[in-house]
Amino acid sequence: MTARIRYDWTRDEIRHIYRLPLPELIFQAQLVHREFHRPDEVQLCRLLSIKTGGCPEDCAYCSQSAHYQTGVAREALLDPSHVLVAARRAKAEGATRFCMGAAWRQVSDGKDFERVLEMVRGVAALEMEVCCTLGMLSQSQAERLKEAGLTAYNHNLDTSPEFYGQIITTRVYQDRLGTIEKVRKAGISVCCGGILGMGESDEDRIGLLKQLSRLDPHPESVPINMLVPNPGTPLANAEELDPLVLVRAIATARILMPRSRVRLAAGRRGLSPEAVALCFLAGANSIFTGEKLLTTPNPGAGADHHMLEAFGMKAIVRA
Repeated sequence: MTARIRYDWTRDEIRHIYRLPLPELIFQAQLVHREFHRPDEVQLCRLLSIKTGGCPEDCAYCSQSAHYQTGVAREALLDPSHVLVAARRAKAEGATRFCMGAAWRQVSDGKDFERVLEMVRGVAALEMEVCCTLGMLSQSQAERLKEAGLTAYNHNLDTSPEFYGQIITTRVYQDRLGTIEKVRKAGISVCCGGILGMGESDEDRIGLLKQLSRLDPHPESVPINMLVPNPGTPLANAEELDPLVLVRAIATARILMPRSRVRLAAGRRGLSPEAVALCFLAGANSIFTGEKLLTTPNPGAGADHHMLEAFGMKAIVRA
């Protein structure tokens, strides 16, 4: 089998793939995965919240939104020296990609942005991939991040265009797509995925995968998150997602976007080892490691190394 890179997937084609019998879906995903990636290798990433809480956006899943009482305290932007200590630790624990997230609607020029640029330069000097997720960007800001050494910019689509308005009302879908275009134009690689388990339907999951697969080029990184309900948010009591839905989404993403690194992201702590193994079989080849993803609990580095050893897999040494 030779997978062809396509940017014109139709909803009917994606629906057909997504709804294949699970053994056949995973088999097809494995064929594609082995053509483009080593099946025994996983990239370890670390995500640090560099500015926590007080975000003006009303994302229904987010503990950092100022619209909800979630118990997450507002914190000022971290000092670059603190961030570099965390990055060095992440590298020592096997991470080759270091990601920094700030709870902003959009980046503002000024002292804080200059500090972020200093952080980017510092992490890049450690010879790690460096990623930021800071909200919406101007073109000049994207270009300055590129000059500082930014490898990738994360800006998730979250869900389908049709379901988006039920999750976020403070921005529109086109705002997300516009930021991705600016990142691309600046020559920065794109990290873009979504969240499952927010009450969306299978058709919404198919719609999200269609949007991602029609980006040209495909996002180099596609994080697939499973909702971790946060007390105080509108989705605090969301129904628990069947892990096999996550497996289906990962396998479909692998088939649609063969070259992309599909990242098993938030929600992994709630999965059984068997479910995680199925996600790897379905084509996931990256995880976030460390005790937290921004404010969300996550397995620690020690637990992840033990898991990979049990699976007979290994962390890539160099991105």
